[in-house]
Amino acid sequence: MLWVSIEKLLLSPFCLDSLSYGQYCHNPFGHRWTNDGQYLALGMMNGVVSIRNKNGEEKVKIERPGGSSSPIWSIAWNPSKDWWKWMPFCEGEDDEAVDVDSSMPEPLCLLIDTAYSQSCSSRVEVLGLGRQLERERQAGRGAETDRSGGEEGEPMLQGAFSDPDHFSQLRDEHNDILAVADWGQKLSFYQLSGKQIGKDRTLTYDPCCVSYFSKGEYIVMGGSDKQASLYTKDGVRLGTIGEQSSWVWTCRVKPDSNYVVLGCQDGTIAFFQLIFSTVHGLYKDRYAYRDSMTDVIVQHLITEQKVRIKCRELVKKIAIYRNRLAIQLPEKILIYELYSDDSSDMHYRIKEKICRKFECNLLVVCSQHIILCQEKRLQCLSFTSIKEKEWLMESLIRYIKVIGGPPGREGLLVGLKNGAILKIFVDNPFAITLLKQSTSVRCLDMSTSRSKLAVVDEHNTCLVYDIHTKELLFQEPNANSVAWNTQCEDMLCFSGSGYLNIKASNFPVHQQKLQGFVVGYNGSKIFCLHVYSMSAVEVPQSAPMYQYLERRMFKEAYQIACLGVTDSDWRDLATEALEGLDFDTAKKAFIRVRDLRYLELINSIEERKKRGESDTELFLADVYAYQGKFHEAARLYKRTGLESRALSMYTDLRMFEYAKEFVGAADPKNTRMLMSKQADWAKNSKEPRAAAQMYLTAGEHLKAIDIIGEHGWVDMLIDIARKLDKAEREPLAKCAAYFQKLKHHGYASETYSKMGDLQALVHLHVEARHWDEAFSLVEKHAQFKDDVYVPYAQWLAENDRFEEAQKAFHKAGRQSEAVKVLEQLTHNAVVESRFNDAAYYYWMLSMQCLDIARENEERKEEMLKKFKRFQHLAELYHVYHSIQRYTDEPFSSHMPETLFNISRYLLHNLTKDVPLGISKVNTLYALAKQSRTLGAFKLARHAYEKLQDLHVPSRFQESMDLGSLTVRSKPYHDNEDLIPMCYRCSTNNPLLNSQGSVCINCKQPFIYSASSYEVLPLVQFYLDKGIGDEEAVSLIDLEVPCIDRKAARWQEMSSGESQSLKLDDGTEDIEEDPFMAKLSFEQGGSDFVPVVVSRSVLRSMSRRDVLIKRWPKPLQWEYYRSLLPDVSITMCPSCFQMFHSEDYELLVLQHNCCPYCRRPIDEPN
Repeated sequence: MLWVSIEKLLLSPFCLDSLSYGQYCHNPFGHRWTNDGQYLALGMMNGVVSIRNKNGEEKVKIERPGGSSSPIWSIAWNPSKDWWKWMPFCEGEDDEAVDVDSSMPEPLCLLIDTAYSQSCSSRVEVLGLGRQLERERQAGRGAETDRSGGEEGEPMLQGAFSDPDHFSQLRDEHNDILAVADWGQKLSFYQLSGKQIGKDRTLTYDPCCVSYFSKGEYIVMGGSDKQASLYTKDGVRLGTIGEQSSWVWTCRVKPDSNYVVLGCQDGTIAFFQLIFSTVHGLYKDRYAYRDSMTDVIVQHLITEQKVRIKCRELVKKIAIYRNRLAIQLPEKILIYELYSDDSSDMHYRIKEKICRKFECNLLVVCSQHIILCQEKRLQCLSFTSIKEKEWLMESLIRYIKVIGGPPGREGLLVGLKNGAILKIFVDNPFAITLLKQSTSVRCLDMSTSRSKLAVVDEHNTCLVYDIHTKELLFQEPNANSVAWNTQCEDMLCFSGSGYLNIKASNFPVHQQKLQGFVVGYNGSKIFCLHVYSMSAVEVPQSAPMYQYLERRMFKEAYQIACLGVTDSDWRDLATEALEGLDFDTAKKAFIRVRDLRYLELINSIEERKKRGESDTELFLADVYAYQGKFHEAARLYKRTGLESRALSMYTDLRMFEYAKEFVGAADPKNTRMLMSKQADWAKNSKEPRAAAQMYLTAGEHLKAIDIIGEHGWVDMLIDIARKLDKAEREPLAKCAAYFQKLKHHGYASETYSKMGDLQALVHLHVEARHWDEAFSLVEKHAQFKDDVYVPYAQWLAENDRFEEAQKAFHKAGRQSEAVKVLEQLTHNAVVESRFNDAAYYYWMLSMQCLDIARENEERKEEMLKKFKRFQHLAELYHVYHSIQRYTDEPFSSHMPETLFNISRYLLHNLTKDVPLGISKVNTLYALAKQSRTLGAFKLARHAYEKLQDLHVPSRFQESMDLGSLTVRSKPYHDNEDLIPMCYRCSTNNPLLNSQGSVCINCKQPFIYSASSYEVLPLVQFYLDKGIGDEEAVSLIDLEVPCIDRKAARWQEMSSGESQSLKLDDGTEDIEEDPFMAKLSFEQGGSDFVPVVVSRSVLRSMSRRDVLIKRWPKPLQWEYYRSLLPDVSITMCPSCFQMFHSEDYELLVLQHNCCPYCRRPIDEPN
C-alpha cells in the first residue's frame, strides 16, 4: 500500500481540487501556489506556464521555446522574501569575474594582523552528505549511516549582505519567483509578471521534481539521471546529494532544516541530512570566505573594504597569503594576485589557472607555489601545475600553516596526529622536526622571533615550548585554539570553555568571557571566529601591564602598554616609572598622555644629568614636588642641602606658614624674599592694594608701580614718583608712562622734568597735542625742531589745515615732504572724482612751489614752471567740477548760460593733453545740450560731430543720437546774443576759437569770471619801462581826471547865480588814452600787441577801475583795467581770481570762504 500511495502521489498529480477551475487543452504536469496563496502556477504539456488567480482567471501566460517538445514537468516558487538580494540580472561567461564592492553596508569584522591561515577550512568537506536513510521496497535493508566532513565542534560560516542599490527597482515589485524545469532539459526563473530573470540553465537530464529550501537559498532537483542534485538559488549545480537506482520523481526539504527526502520510481524513499562546512582563509588583515557556495568574498579588516569573486562553481578550498589568493573549484584551481603592493589594495586579477582536478584535505598558497595536503602526503606544485617536491609524513597531517619567508623559500609549520611538529621549507626536500609530543596536535602557532612554540593538543591543553631547548615552559588547560601576539614576543592568548585567556611571560593568566575560536592576536586586537562570523575584539592590556609594574619591569610594561591600554593606565605607568627613576620609559608614557608638565620635568632632569648631576635623591625630590608630595620633597631637599628649593616650593604654593616654619631663624634676605612672594600671592588673589604695599616694603618698586598704574591710583603713584630719587630712572620712567597713559600729562611732565629727560618731555607734549608747550621747548632747545614741527604739520594736514601744515613743514625744513603730501592728496582727489578738492590742492601746490622758488634760487626756474602748471590744472579742475556734477547728478544748480560758458572755456584749454580725470566726452556732451537749449545750433552740431569720434558711454548714447538728429532740423547758425565780444577792439569772436581764449583780431587774452565764466570787461596792461610797482600804485591813487578832447571844446563856468559856457580851441596837446585809441597794428595781425601805459596814463586812471594781482616774489604784479566801470568786479586777495561782485558775495555767503582758494572771509588780506 505504501508503494501504491507513493505512485498516486508522484505519478498522478492532476487529481487535486485546484484543477476544477476549468477545462484545459493540455494537461498540466506541475502546479504550485505562491507563498501568499494568491496565485497558482500551472506547467503544461505544451511547454506553457499559466499563472492564474484564486478565481481561475489567467493573469500571465509564459510561452517557452521548444513548445510541446519541452513539457513543463515541475515548477516551484522561491519561498524567500529577499530574492532580489541574490538573483543576478546578467551573467557573463567568465567564471572568474571579480566584483569589487567597497561599499557593502553590512558591519564588518576588523582583523589587524594574524598568522592564521587555512585552519578550519582545511579540516571540513565542502559538502558533506550524511545520514542517508534508504528504505527499499523489496530488500527492506536497515538504515545505513555515512558521515563525512568536519569534526564535531568545528565552526561553519555563512553570511548575508544588504541589498545593492541596483536591486531597488525589483525590490518594489512582487517578491514571488517561479522556478520552471522542463523536459527540454532547461531550468528557468520568472517573476510573477512573467518576466524572465537571468538566462536558462542547461540540464543533462529530464527533471521530474524541483524543491526549494525553506529560506530559498538552495534548490534540490531530481529526475532521469537517478540522483538528487543540489543547486544554488540561481541555478548553479553544486553537487550530488544521493544516487538512486531509478528515476527520482519527487523531493522535499524539511522546513527550517537541512533534511531532504526523495521519492523514486521503484518506491524507494531516501532521507538525507546536508552539512554545509566552513571554507575560509585568513592572513593578517585579509580574510577570505565562501559565500553562496560559489562566491568568494575577501574582506580587508582594516579599511572595511570587500571584494567579491564570482566563481559560478562550487568553491571547495580557499587559501590566502600576502598578495596571493588560491581558490579550488571542482575541476581547477585559480590563483589570484593583487594589482599593486599597496596594503589597502583590494583589486585582484587572475595570475594562473591550474586546470586539474585535485583531491586534498588542505590547501595552502605561497608566493610561487601551492601546497596540497592529502592525508599524510604534502605536495608542492608551481603555479604551472608542475610538482616540484613531495613530503610523506609518518602520520596524518592535522594542521599546516605558512610562517613566512622569502618568495619561493617560505616555511611551513606542520602538526601531525602523532604529536610531531615539523618545519618544512618549500625549497628543501627534507622536513625538520622541531619537537614531538605524545598527544595529537590540534592547533599551532610560533612567536614572532620563532623562539617559542604554542601547541593545542587533542586534550584541549595549551603547551608552550622553547624551540631551541625543547623545554616545556608552561601549560594551560581548557584551550581549543592559540595565537601569539605579533607585536609582543612574550604574550599569547588562547580560547576555550567560553573564556579568552591572555598570558604574559610567566605571570598568571588573565581571563575574560569570549565565545568562539581565537585565530589571531595583533596588538590589542584579538581575531575571533564565532559560529559564522569573524570579529575583532579590542582587549585592553591593563592586567599584564600591571603585572610587570609590580615587579618594576618598566620597559616590559611599556611594551605591553603600546599594545593598547587606557589613558589612566598610561598615566600609572608613567608615574611608576618616574618614581622608579626610569626617565626614558616615563618620558615615552607621558608623551602618550600629552602631559607637558611632567615632560618638562623629565627634560630638565636629563639636562642636569648631562651637566654631571647624579644625585638621585634630588631628582626624586623634584618628582615628589611635581606629584604634590610637598613635605616628602622638602625633607629630601633639606637632606641634599638645597633648602632654597624647598622655600621656593612653599612660596610658589602660597604655603607661607610652612615656609616660615621651614626658614626658622630670622634671615633678612629670605624674609624679604618671602614678603615679595606673599605680595605676588596677594596680587593673584585680587588684593592689589595690599600687594602694592608689600612690594614697596620689600623694595620692589617696579612691581608696585605696575599694580598702582594698572588700577589708576594716581595719588599713590605721584607720591612714589616724588619720593624716588632722580637717579632711579627706570621706576621714574614707568611712573611717567603710567601718567601719560592715564591722561595726567601734568604729572608726567613733572616726572620727566625731574628725570631731566627733555626728549621724552617733547614727545609727551606732541602726543598730547600741547603744541604751545612743545614750541616753547623748541625755542630753548632747537635740536628738537624736527620732533615737534613734523608731527605738528602732519596733525594740521590731517585736520585740513594745509596752509599751517605747510608753514610747519617749512619750519621743520621739510619742504619736499609738504609737496609730497599735497601731491598725494591731489592725486587721491582726482581718482575719487573730487575735482573741487583737486583744484584746491593744485592751487595749494602752486603756492608751495612759489614759496620754494622764492627761497631756493637754484630751483627757481623749475618751481616757477610747476607753479604755472599747477595754476592751470587748478583752473581746469575747478571748471570741470561743474561739468562732472551736471553729467553725473540728476539736477544742477547752474544756469544754462553758465554751463555753456564753462564748457566753452574748458574746450578752449584742452587743446593739448587732457589731464587725468577730465572727460572730453562729458564736456562736449554738456556743451551740445546747452548749445541746443540756448539756440547755438551750429555749435551744438559741431559738438555732436566731435562726439561721434569719441567713445561715448552707453548712458549718453541714446540722448546723443537723438540730439544729433534733431539738431539738424534747426537753422545752421548760432544765437547772436551768445557771441562774445572783445572789449579792447570790439570784435565779435566765434563761440569756439581754434586759437584759444584770445581775440581773433587783436589777440588780447580774455579774462573770465571764476564763477559764471563770462568774459569780463578787463584788459591787462603793462607798465612802461622805468616804472616800478610802488610808483604805479601811487600814480593810480592820484586819480587825475583825463580830459576828453571832444568834451574840452566847451568849458562850463559858474559865478554867483549865473552859468556860462566857454569855447576852448583845444590847442593844448593831451596824450591819447591807449585803451580808447584805435589799434596801431593791422587788423587781424598774428602778433599780440600789449597795452603799455605811461605815467600820465596811470595818473589819469581811476583806482576803482584798476585791479592789481599782487603776486609775491619772484613773480611780478599784474594790472587790469575795467573798460566798463559800471560792471562791478571783485578779485579775491588770496588767489587773485576775478568774479562779478554779486556772484562772489553770494558764493561767499554760501561757503563762508572764497569758492576757489577757500580763504575765510574774516581772514585779513
